[in-house]
Amino acid sequence: MTRIVFLHPDLGIGGAERLVVDAALALKKNGHDVSFVTTHHDPDHCFLETKDGTIPVTVVGNWLPRHILGKFFALCAYIRMMYAATYIIFLRNRPDLVFCDLVSVCIPILRLYIPHIVFYCHHPDQLLSTPGSYSKALYRIPLNYLEEITTGMAHKIFVNSKYTRNVFKSTFKKLHVQPEVLYPSINTDFFDKTRIVVLERILDRKLPDDSVILLSINRYERKKNLSLAIETLAYLKKSVTEEEYKRLYLIMAGGYDKRVEENVEHYLELIQLSDELHVTDKVIFLRSPSDIYKVSLLKHCDILIYTPQNEHFGIVPLEAMYNGKPVIAHNSGGPMESIIDKVTGYLVDGSSKEFAEKIKILINNPSLIEKYGKAGRERFLETFSFTAFSNQLNKAIDELINCKKD
Repeated sequence: MTRIVFLHPDLGIGGAERLVVDAALALKKNGHDVSFVTTHHDPDHCFLETKDGTIPVTVVGNWLPRHILGKFFALCAYIRMMYAATYIIFLRNRPDLVFCDLVSVCIPILRLYIPHIVFYCHHPDQLLSTPGSYSKALYRIPLNYLEEITTGMAHKIFVNSKYTRNVFKSTFKKLHVQPEVLYPSINTDFFDKTRIVVLERILDRKLPDDSVILLSINRYERKKNLSLAIETLAYLKKSVTEEEYKRLYLIMAGGYDKRVEENVEHYLELIQLSDELHVTDKVIFLRSPSDIYKVSLLKHCDILIYTPQNEHFGIVPLEAMYNGKPVIAHNSGGPMESIIDKVTGYLVDGSSKEFAEKIKILINNPSLIEKYGKAGRERFLETFSFTAFSNQLNKAIDELINCKKD
């Protein structure tokens, strides 16, 4: 039995967190001793498996600042992760393998005593930093250099899509490594066993029985392009009949952390936008719905709208496909690898008009909703199943450990 520690900076609710939790579950099912070390874990803002004892979680370094006067977030994240890595190497039962992601600067510390280090690259961190002043550019130079050098020090590197692998190669030009694509999956056992909650209880209101529910699930961040979903609904208001519009509802569900200024600001911006576009009565906002509520929303919805552009992969479309729902997404990034246009949904160029036109096709052809949903579930089971994810991950980990032993 291999002792494996997952080192993650902030164990909240998001695609990156869902992936590492699923990876931990996959390795645990294969007989490994698995746990998490993180710098922050809020029991009211996390996945169920990290608070019900399924996977033990240890929080270290949460007292260290997340920023300095509203700046230097990346530097503080680096320091917090280095502190957490130092904690790991001084454990009495030191792990055989550490699986880390998002922040690579901890890897040199881990290499001092940990024989096997795996790094999962969701996307190069330096590309997530928004452009700023000249001083910010200077500040980022050493951080970007450290990210590239330390990423290359991992014994095994995964990426979440072919798209991200290409971005990885074009960004880290000094690294002559071939990352392995490990597509994320979802814990389908949880979806299958979850008791579906009635929609009225989730929304605290009753919708008409003939409602057509459009669902958007994404964190309240501007890069997720959530305003597009609201603009799409406003376009539909002008382009469908009054009867058709009466049936339409848009549920905006997403991760929301009151500690994150952008989450708070963007949530209010979206409420204001829906008011300006006169669709307030048709938009329902949900902040950080529970896992059970999220599964229930996917079961109750008719169409998933996925608005981010150049998303690294996108776990929500997989969740919708497994639940037999058609997906309309931006024709870029990871969704180009998960969604098949006009088979499991639509890939569109990104305007509200494009999204609205595809929604009109589906609501006017209910049999097409069922057809695309069925095809999406079949595609998920063939390519993105938890079994396929688990088998690939466990094989790679076993090969890494056995190779090092030899």
